[in-house]
Amino acid sequence: MKRSTVDILASYIDALHPIIYINHFDFNVIDDAIARVGENVKCVEFNNALGLLDFKTKSPMYECDLEQFLKLTMDDGFEQETFLVLKDVHNELNNPKIIALLKRIAENNLYKDNYNAAIFILSEVTVIPCELENYITVFDIPLPTASEILNIINNFIIDMDIVVEQETIDDIALSLKGLNEFQIKQILNLAYQDGGCIDQEDKLLILKEKEQFIKKSGMLELVHFTEDIDDIGGLENLKEWLKRKAKVFANLDKAIKFGVDVPKGIMIIGMPGCGKSLTAKATASLFEIPLVRLDVGRLLGKYVGESEENMRRALKLSEAISPCVLWIDEIEKAFAGVGSDGGGNDVTTRLFGQFLTWMQEKENTVFIVATANDISRMPPEFLRKGRFDELFFVDLPNGEERRKILDIHLKKRRKWHKNINSIILIKETEGFNGADLEAVVKDTIELAFIEGRDTITTDDLLKSVKDTKSISSTLKEKIAEIKSTIDKIDIKPASKQEVR
Repeated sequence: MKRSTVDILASYIDALHPIIYINHFDFNVIDDAIARVGENVKCVEFNNALGLLDFKTKSPMYECDLEQFLKLTMDDGFEQETFLVLKDVHNELNNPKIIALLKRIAENNLYKDNYNAAIFILSEVTVIPCELENYITVFDIPLPTASEILNIINNFIIDMDIVVEQETIDDIALSLKGLNEFQIKQILNLAYQDGGCIDQEDKLLILKEKEQFIKKSGMLELVHFTEDIDDIGGLENLKEWLKRKAKVFANLDKAIKFGVDVPKGIMIIGMPGCGKSLTAKATASLFEIPLVRLDVGRLLGKYVGESEENMRRALKLSEAISPCVLWIDEIEKAFAGVGSDGGGNDVTTRLFGQFLTWMQEKENTVFIVATANDISRMPPEFLRKGRFDELFFVDLPNGEERRKILDIHLKKRRKWHKNINSIILIKETEGFNGADLEAVVKDTIELAFIEGRDTITTDDLLKSVKDTKSISSTLKEKIAEIKSTIDKIDIKPASKQEVR
């Protein structure tokens, strides 16, 4: 346990913070910190199964529930300085009697000179009743810094008596960033048991372990994909920009030492069905890191402060599994109603503010890919420089891009051949988006299969084009609105200008 953590806890006690809520899973680490803060203090512990325990030995002393425990120990603060350590009692914090007892102990601590008792609530779940908000201080155990991670690795190498190259140590340390000390030691032990050494291949092991954290949390969705950058037809400006950032991610440790800033992220705005979601998947493939999706709707809770706590946990988890791509699809819907009046909108506004602050202050290797169709109702502060590294506008594909998209889908289904007349198809598909063009190819191939033909022709494709209603005709007004909004913003085009 770091000395700074102990110092902060001690300062909270000295400042008469009556209830300290510690959100952490490793109670042994917290017990150690509390023991060091309260060396000369009476400590008693409550356990849901065993009741009142001796804090040092963990021996059961008296079987009771939380209400009985608090009644038994609440006056101990009159006799000597006391710490009441309550573990996993979050389910009891909606009980009016428990709230009243905790409030009485807190008020005694604050207002009675002859009383000195502090309450520690230890739990992985944060539940704060509104009646106790002013008495509770939430304390987060800080994650190890880069230098502390290096120390953990180096100590492990010494203990195991193995030799590891410094470049490998630096790379592994970067991959372990965002994990706590327990998780780091667990992964190092697993790597050592697997091969008797620590090497570059263990970065894959770290990635697999991080995937476990995602699955267990339920806060983020791990997206599996097969798409890569070659599956994107056109968008050359955007692809060139991503390839530059990929070089930084591939040599992150060296890039940071050289003075290169860690890439923050990108916002892709534009027409539906034009490759925004595909770009998110291709980015993760190009960077060779996991892709996780954040669904803000999944974070909304029914209790006061629950949504904000869920957002905090989701963002902390994304940091823990970094480097990763954090994909927020249709971000304008996720934060719809920001700044408006109303209870639901108030929650959304707070979540939006929380997310903005995190984006501004983050110093981790979480690369954000935010995609949006309509940003007319998005707050302007979200779009200013500094939030993202760059903003790109994805328009309907031009002629050359339509040709590439058709070729990609035909080749993927092994139906491309040189006799297909691209020039005619380009003219007839004006106003089609990527999804429309994929539908044309799929329908054409399906019809050829039904009719028992091995190949498809230009005429087959043209017939499907005529049977397909393009986005330009079905969403004409919406597309005009999107273009009108984009014209007012300084935003880089994702496609290169078509040469005519």
